Amino acid sequence: MDQPIEVAAAIVENGRGEVLIARRKAGKPQAGLWEFPGGKLEPGESAEDCLKRELAEEMSLIVEPIAWFAVNEHDYGSIRIRLTAWRAALVGGEVRLSDHDEYRWADKRRLDEYPWAPADVPFVERLMAEAGER
Repeated sequence: MDQPIEVAAAIVENGRGEVLIARRKAGKPQAGLWEFPGGKLEPGESAEDCLKRELAEEMSLIVEPIAWFAVNEHDYGSIRIRLTAWRAALVGGEVRLSDHDEYRWADKRRLDEYPWAPADVPFVERLMAEAGER
């Protein structure tokens, strides 16, 4: 079987227990589903560098990845991805969307209220479990 496509996702939290999520716009694969922002790694690029580049390109945000969070492989049928999530700090910028049609700062305890891209679901479950422990 082919190697999975390497993709990175940023778990960006604010000081209120909320995380940044974005909805994929019409015409994109997984349109209408929510995800943690990020994107496909370029050849030779680290997940951390990918997140800095992708969030700058797609959302006009400056982030600094700070800690590895989790990894999930998901088979969408036509493609298989390996999604690596990193906790990231928001350093600057104001959200301007290009690949998404909406974004939210979502309460971690209520993430299950959004329809998620399947590859992101294990991260949602982990974040909700963390929020419940507080």
